[in-house]
This record gives sequence, C-alpha cells and structure tokens, in this order.
Amino acid sequence: MENKRIVVALGGNAILSDDASEKAQKIAIRSTCEKLMKLITSGNQLIISHGNGPQVGNLLLQQQVADSIKNPAMPLDTCVSMTQGSIGYWMQNEMGKMLHENGINRTVVSLVTQVCVDEKDAAFSNPAKPIGPFLTKEEADLASEKDSCIYKEDSGRGYRKVVPSPKPVGIVECDAVVKLIENDIITISCGGGGVPVVLTENGYKGVEAVIDKDLASQKLAELVEADELIILTGVDNVYINFNKPNQEKLTNVTVNELKKYIEEGQFAKGSMLPKIEAAIAFVEASKSGVAIITSLEKLGEISEGAGTVISKN
Repeated sequence: MENKRIVVALGGNAILSDDASEKAQKIAIRSTCEKLMKLITSGNQLIISHGNGPQVGNLLLQQQVADSIKNPAMPLDTCVSMTQGSIGYWMQNEMGKMLHENGINRTVVSLVTQVCVDEKDAAFSNPAKPIGPFLTKEEADLASEKDSCIYKEDSGRGYRKVVPSPKPVGIVECDAVVKLIENDIITISCGGGGVPVVLTENGYKGVEAVIDKDLASQKLAELVEADELIILTGVDNVYINFNKPNQEKLTNVTVNELKKYIEEGQFAKGSMLPKIEAAIAFVEASKSGVAIITSLEKLGEISEGAGTVISKN
C-alpha cells in the first residue's frame, strides 16, 4: 500500500457527533487524523475530502437568525465555502500537530475547491436534497414567500428547504491539487462536495445547490489519477441482504457484480447506494485503480485486508 496516490472521503462521523461545538469537532477531527497517519507514514500522496452536512445546516440556521438589511444572510454556495474553510482549518491544524509529534516534515493545506456542474442537469428542475433546519408548515410557507425556494416535508419531522444536487463534471482547482500532492503536500480538497459552480461567459458562477460528497470525491480521484479511492462510512464492509438472516459481507467484489446487486435493490438510496455508485464510477474511469469502502475505525487496517475492495475484474 506504499507510495500510492490516495483520495480518502471522510464521512460525517469523522467530524461531528452529537456535540456541534468547536471543541467537540476538533476532538473528533484529531481522532480521525490519528487514523489517517498510517497512510501518511507509509509514504503515500494523500488527498482528504470530507462532508459538511451538519455544519452547513447549522451555519444556514445561524445565517437565518441573524438575517437583516444591514447583515444579510449569505447564499448557500458561500456557506459551503465557509464550512470548507472552517473544517479544513481544524483538520490541517490537528494534522500539522500530529505530523510534528511524529517527527514528519510534511505540510498540510486545505483548498477551497469549486466543483463544476452542468446548468442543464435534471436536478435543477427537481430540487430534492433537504438542507437546513426543520420548520413548521407555517414557517416553511413564510420562508418560501421570502426566498422563493421550495420546502418539503421530511421524514415526518417537519419541513425543510430542498435544493438541487447535480452531478459533478469537473474540479476547477484540479491542477492545483496535482501540483500540491506532487510536492508531497497533504491536501484537503472538495470539502462538503465542493462549492457548486457553473461555467458562464464571464467565468465560474456559484449556484444554489449541494453536491454529493462521495461523487465529488470520485471525480477528484478520477481527475488526479489516484490509485485508490477510500470511501469511509458507518459500517466496516458493504453487505448484501443487510440486517437479514442471510446477510453476507462483501470483501472483494467486481464492478459487474455490484451492478447486479444494484439491480436487485440491495443498497439503500439514501445511504450506501451513492457510495457504491461513486466507487463504480471511479474504477470504471481508472486504468487500474481500486475503490475501498469501510469504516473510519478500520482505516488503519486496509493494508491487512479490511473493508470491501471494488475492482474492474
């Protein structure tokens, strides 16, 4: 597993548990950095991506509460960039301390990353990704009158704003990421799926949308020609017949086998399916790369065979 170019996509549990305070999130990030150290000490080129769902949701709530003529709320693309910056800062700070403690002379950089999407993506005509706080029906109606956005009932817990979730088609700062890792700099990129932008005659323009973190990580891994895409989630392996008496753990699986399982409806749309789709997309686009899906706790055991390894054949 040595001397590989690896993209690690961190799940939400790598940053935030039940406590949204800065102190608690820093503690969680330090624990995550400890688990990433084995990849670093093995001499790999490492790119780290991360989610930001809870953080951007909390920030949107803060923005709404403080919204006024003199202090207007920031739009969603700006809030994504703000959480990219804050989480990236915490992570590069904790990782820097850990590198120093281990006598490793490497630099960590967090990069505010713009991810290009197609303005004709069907997601823009069918917003479906819930973000922000839960509201009552009355609050949602008032909010919709104010911002002209769509609010939908979510899981019986209230109404939430829904926004498009288009697929990533490019990483604007991809060349910068490559130059950083070629110079042995540990790079944090595509936080929260990246800031969604579309290309216009006058350059890139931010849009009101969110990008799936795993799909953005897949696109990044593809474009930087990574050897491995490691997607971290809440379980140690991918399973078929999950939580049933005939549950089966997958250790090594091919793309074609996974496609068959998808047709059988084996993977839940809101949880494992996007990760499976990201893994398949990376492996198919790569010359010889593999994708690995496992838990944060098993990250240090990947070289010993932990997780589910997805390959072409």
